[in-house]
Amino acid sequence: MRTTLTIDDEILDSLRDLAHRSGRPLKQVVNDALRKGVCALQNPEAKPYRLSPASLGAVRPDINLEKPLRLADELEDAAIAMKLELRK
Repeated sequence: MRTTLTIDDEILDSLRDLAHRSGRPLKQVVNDALRKGVCALQNPEAKPYRLSPASLGAVRPDINLEKPLRLADELEDAAIAMKLELRK
C-alpha cells in the first residue's frame, strides 16, 4: 500500500545508512523498522519489580498480636461467606 509520510531527516539518514550497509532496499528497511516499532508498542517490556525491604523493628513485648490476627481471620471468613452467598 502506498502512503505519504513525513520522516525526520536524521531518521531517514539512519534508515538509508542501514539499508546501504545491509544491502537491502530502503522500503524493506523502513517496513522492518515500523513492524518492530509497532510490536514494541503493543507489547512493552515489563520492568523488573524491585522491592527494598525495610525493618519495622521488633515486636514489642507489651503488644498482644492474637486479637488483631483473630479479627483479620473473622473479617476474611465473613468476606468469603458473602461471596459464597452471592453465588447462590
